[in-house]
Amino acid sequence: MRGVPRFVDAHNYADSFGFQWQRYARTQLDDARARESELDFGRKTGFTPEQLRGKLVLDVGCGMGRFADVATRLGARVVGIDLSAAAEVAARNLAGREFRAFQADVFNLPFAPESFDHIYSIGVLHHTPDCEGAVKTLPQYLKPGGSLAVWLYSAYNRWYRFGDLYRKTTHRLPATSLHACLRVIVPPLYALNRGLRHIPGIGRPLAGLVHHLFPVNLNPNPEWRLLDTFDWYSPQYQSKHTYEQVFRWFESCGLEDLRVLEVPIAVRGRKPLQPIQARTSPTQG
Repeated sequence: MRGVPRFVDAHNYADSFGFQWQRYARTQLDDARARESELDFGRKTGFTPEQLRGKLVLDVGCGMGRFADVATRLGARVVGIDLSAAAEVAARNLAGREFRAFQADVFNLPFAPESFDHIYSIGVLHHTPDCEGAVKTLPQYLKPGGSLAVWLYSAYNRWYRFGDLYRKTTHRLPATSLHACLRVIVPPLYALNRGLRHIPGIGRPLAGLVHHLFPVNLNPNPEWRLLDTFDWYSPQYQSKHTYEQVFRWFESCGLEDLRVLEVPIAVRGRKPLQPIQARTSPTQG
């Protein structure tokens, strides 16, 4: 349909992302003036141009193609999957690139084992009903020696608490209604936060308290600010995780050379060149 192979039903628990990325189809794409997505990609995956150039890479939860845009610019051939109709937007945004989009489910990917040189997922798997299961399903699609990088919401951040309370209601609202509410609520909360910071002495603590009680994104770009706030409050599923959890998941899949990256919680691991059993079995005489 519309140039995108589909392996899932048209409507599912990721519908809010379909709305989000069709509404903000190009908001977070880099341009000649800014490279914020490219910087974010490097901090959350650790992949360098040398590691990506000419490689076949899987982007799990590609959305409208923000990070696939970066990876293709760095020389990778990218396959992007998304559970939502955002896959259509990615296909349009990256037309003419070394990129192909699929609408598919991370728990039932339509690919052969060991298909990809590298896999990354940035800010997506914590929006599935089983983040651990989603992470653990990916290493089978890696070629030996390939790397998996994931970035997940951090369980160490205390400011999530009130946002989680509000989310019990907000994720049940129709996407259009929630978006309309946030268009009214986010600008004054941002202005209040900025204004409080200028009060000598007590300004920053007060701004921090307001942000804790009424969490909204504080990006100076108004479109990014509204988009990222909607991204926080709209998904049906959302979980937070620790380094200990993610390391345990990676190790249980046999990944090695585990690395903590720049932004919590970002972890990368490598699939061994040989099966663990083969590498550890006694030498036969």
